[in-house]
Amino acid sequence: MAKSRLTEAAKTIGSAMGRANRTANRTAKKVAKAGVVAKKELEQISKQVESLKKQLQKTSKRLRKALA
Repeated sequence: MAKSRLTEAAKTIGSAMGRANRTANRTAKKVAKAGVVAKKELEQISKQVESLKKQLQKTSKRLRKALA
């Protein structure tokens, strides 16, 4: 009887650990995916900033010529 109680306790502990591991793994995957998405968004924002910077330089150049 003692063995069966220990066996049942071990099964319960094992299944709880398995659930915790699955949850942690899913969470880690979600975090990794979020990181990839954030990186892509940051790259797009950087490109937009570069484009705006170029436009500002061109506009400044035209303005200087117009004022000269």
